[in-house]
Amino acid sequence: MGLFSALRGSRSEDRELGLGLWRVDHDRFRRAIDRFHQVLEGTEDDALYALLLPQADRLGELVDRVRTVCARGHREHPVDGSDVPGAVEPVHRALSRAANDAATAAQAAAMSRFESDPAAVLATVARRVDTVEARVSEAENAWQ
Repeated sequence: MGLFSALRGSRSEDRELGLGLWRVDHDRFRRAIDRFHQVLEGTEDDALYALLLPQADRLGELVDRVRTVCARGHREHPVDGSDVPGAVEPVHRALSRAANDAATAAQAAAMSRFESDPAAVLATVARRVDTVEARVSEAENAWQ
């Protein structure tokens, strides 16, 4: 049963996001968020875990927003390949930067294991997450 439900879910995503540009944008962002959560799960220090958890939650809340932007992109400007139509270049650029910034946030969280000052860790990771939120908002606002 699990295999078939996974296939149905994949087909649903194919319909909603397509197989080209918008799917790549969504999947890239999702992988970066997953990486942050993997880093969080590997954190052995309870105090550090408690500091990083709210940041992970903030990032997790962005996944649906990115999916909505990508679904709209596929609906209004379907792209099968990786060519970016000029009309939606600002949206794609903001999504690409959001994914990159989310990966940077995951890297900052991973490096936090070697930091002795928890306040510095939180400030660095929170700043990165703020940037990701700003990029997602930028992608949403680029439609207008």
